[in-house]
Order: sequence, then C-alpha cells, then structure tokens
Amino acid sequence: MTRSAPRPGPAALQGRPAGLVSRAVAAVVDAGVVLALGLATLLAAGALRFMVTGPPFALPHLPPRVSSTCAAVLTVGYLAGSWLTAGRTAGGRLMGIRVAGRSGRPLGPGRALLRAVLCVAFPWGLLWIPVSRRGRSLQDLVVASTVVHDWYRGPPGRDLTRSG
Repeated sequence: MTRSAPRPGPAALQGRPAGLVSRAVAAVVDAGVVLALGLATLLAAGALRFMVTGPPFALPHLPPRVSSTCAAVLTVGYLAGSWLTAGRTAGGRLMGIRVAGRSGRPLGPGRALLRAVLCVAFPWGLLWIPVSRRGRSLQDLVVASTVVHDWYRGPPGRDLTRSG
C-alpha cells in the first residue's frame, strides 16, 4: 500500500493565488450575505411603514427593475466596502482569501468599486481563472488585482503575493 503525499496546509498556500473553487465558494457565501442584507432592508422598510400607517404589516412590493437595481447596488456596495476596508468579504474570510493589488497592497476606492461593478455585471469572468497562468479572473486583469490565500493576517500593506 502506498501512502499519498500530504496535502499542503494553510502555511504552504499563504500568498499563492486562490483558485476557482475557493473563489466560487466565497461568492456563494457572499450571495447569502447580500440576500440576508436585502431581506433585513425589506423588513426594516415594512416595519417603518407599519409604524407610520398602522396595520397590517406587509413587505414592500417593488417593481422588478427597481428590485434588480437595488440588489445590484447593495451587492456592489457590499463587495467594494468589504474589499476597501478589510480586503476581504465574509466569504473571503471563511475561505481564507484576500483581494489586493498586484503589488500586494489593498485596493483603493476606485479600483475596489470598479472591481465590484465588474464582478456583479460579469460574474462569468471567474471562468478565466483556470485558463490564466497566474490564477486571475477577467475582473482581476482589468483592475490589476489579485486574490491570494491569506489566513495569517499581518500588518496592513504587506506584500501578499509570493514570487515562485
């Protein structure tokens, strides 16, 4: 019986580009977070209307275009805000991945916003990751960002990329 080689642990992957599976799982978790935020917003709007107009309690009914626009704005705000402040979303934290510029420094406000808009408008850009030699999505190529494994958080602005 032959033994298989041990799998690399988090320390061995630290700073390496995140793959399609890690990023897709993070995206699914983030979609759940955005869904919960949207539901909380609808509940708050319904409660406010209930307090102003009285019974019965009902959630607001938005036209599909308005609802879609609100969902897109909420998602872009969540992604851009998370990448700007912490460098990662809730899904990224769960999967141990961080978004940074190619230099390893955090994204600035403009690049974080543009990347969020591109991720919402073109989610299939993630499918470029297996094709890319450096594990970058189409959004990463446009914005000059990278997504790396980063479980061990160090001082802000440290180099998150590893050459090798």
